[in-house]
Amino acid sequence: MTTLLPHTPDTADAPDAPDVPHARRKSRLRHPDPAFATTLAHGLSLLQCFGVGDAALSNKELAERTQLSKATISRLTYTLAARGLLLYDTRLRRYRLGSTALSLGYPLLASLRVRQVARPLMKALADRVGGSVSLGLRDRLRMVYVETSRGHDAIAFRPDIGASLPMLSSAMGRAWLAQAPADVRAAVVDALREADPDDWQRHAEAIASAVHDLAALGFTRSAGDWLRDVHAVAVPMRRAIDGEILVFNCGVPIARMSPRKLECEMGPRLIALVADVEALLT
Repeated sequence: MTTLLPHTPDTADAPDAPDVPHARRKSRLRHPDPAFATTLAHGLSLLQCFGVGDAALSNKELAERTQLSKATISRLTYTLAARGLLLYDTRLRRYRLGSTALSLGYPLLASLRVRQVARPLMKALADRVGGSVSLGLRDRLRMVYVETSRGHDAIAFRPDIGASLPMLSSAMGRAWLAQAPADVRAAVVDALREADPDDWQRHAEAIASAVHDLAALGFTRSAGDWLRDVHAVAVPMRRAIDGEILVFNCGVPIARMSPRKLECEMGPRLIALVADVEALLT
């Protein structure tokens, strides 16, 4: 049973593993800006532990993922449950995300008028190519979908609102990097390189290619680089929306889309869609 009441922390919910060594914890708590709210950052890091396939997590699992002490995790889960951001499952002795976590993101989605304007155009293109057309923006080192339309027939990959995808291997992420100002791109690239050196080695050359493609073709490409059986193109909007670079992408199963067709047909169609959306927003 899942209870709506905050769960009182006790030793039964504390992780069995020993605390993170004091020196390691101390290094994680330091921040160069004295105005930085460390406790708030820890709470947000805890919430970000939940991903697809992580319906419920124990205090022990949360401690392992955040590298925070069991005492800190216990206080955070208690507080977040009291605020409705977590729910405690008494049967599983684990926490789930609460409905408040969902409602926090809705004002952002509702304020993006581009979603309503683009939706019918996205659906028409998705049906025409038999794939998926999506709209996304950057979330730290990943891209996140804020709108998506799927073709009339079933395909293996079915993106959904709120789902995230990698920056380096996806057409959408590459388009964001190609469109971003040089200094912003450099900072994000440095963070990507530090976060996953192996992934950086695999896809580093794609960034220069994406910058070239956007300038020469008007779109970026990912020919099975992220999902092996999907070819995709992406086009960023030319002006930021509420300070965000928004990117449209279109993904089609490889069986229906050769690299040549990707460049000559799907790319220009997506460029036209973005131009239509921008005209409707003016």
